[in-house]
Amino acid sequence: MENKSHAMAAGIFVLVLTALLIGLAVWLTRDSGSYQDYEISTDDTVTGLQLQAPVRFKGVPVGKVTQIGFDPQNTGNVLVRIAVQDGTPLTPSTFATLAYQGVTGLAFVQLDDDGKPQAVPPPGEDGIPRLPIKPSQLGKLTESLPQILSQVEDVTRRANLLLGDQNLQRVATSLDGIAKASNNIAALTARLETTLVERVDPALAALPRTMNDAGTTMRSLTTAANDVSATAREIQTTAKRLNEKDGPLDRLAEGTGALSHAVDVIGSTTLPRINRVTDDASRAMRQLSRTVTGINDNPQSLIFGNGQAKPGPGEQGFTAPGEGNRK
Repeated sequence: MENKSHAMAAGIFVLVLTALLIGLAVWLTRDSGSYQDYEISTDDTVTGLQLQAPVRFKGVPVGKVTQIGFDPQNTGNVLVRIAVQDGTPLTPSTFATLAYQGVTGLAFVQLDDDGKPQAVPPPGEDGIPRLPIKPSQLGKLTESLPQILSQVEDVTRRANLLLGDQNLQRVATSLDGIAKASNNIAALTARLETTLVERVDPALAALPRTMNDAGTTMRSLTTAANDVSATAREIQTTAKRLNEKDGPLDRLAEGTGALSHAVDVIGSTTLPRINRVTDDASRAMRQLSRTVTGINDNPQSLIFGNGQAKPGPGEQGFTAPGEGNRK
């Protein structure tokens, strides 16, 4: 009897503990808030979305998923029913998307509002209002996957063409050229370093002495410039004196005027007389020349005179030379 009483006590304890656990679970999961049901119909996959998954509005929990099934009005669509707390600021521009929690793969319903009016779908057969849904990031990726694959294929084909044997040979040739150019640059750098050490450095060392010589030269140039300036001042003083009234230039101008007047007098009086004297002398010289010529031709004329002149051609008594011999 004692063993049976212990077994009965243990059984009663287990039943009481189970009832307490059930009551605690009911108390913890109880929800005293008021909810409004909405439906979402989508043709995207809802992988990772489970019952009791949270519903969030701009990241704030406002409800949960209550049912997941197929949409009898749109064949192939998934119908998700959600419960949203009353007081949630839903507007005609509110829409739903499927989002995922980190790397867990679990999905939830994200409600958002961008301020742009949305095309609200008609209620379902049971009259529950429906919210518009936009493709999730995964859905957008799935839709663009064929295009991405096509682009990847195109890129792969172009990469194969780029990495062809001829192009690889060209790349190898280019690398050889780059290596040669690097060697040439190294040699040029060495030459430049040698030039700097052997020529530029001595030139830089001699630069102070050159600067001193340049300073001396500049001082000499300054002295010469001062001398030139003094000479210019003296020339200016001399020119001023020459240009003074009754100065050398005025006197020279007066002398030049007197000389010009004398030349005019000579040209108008003396020169005509000289010209007449010259003409008379020229006539006398011609007469003297004829006289000398006559004496040379007939010297006896100095003693006997010129005699009677013989008639010339066309005159009476003219006899041509040689006619007397023929007679």
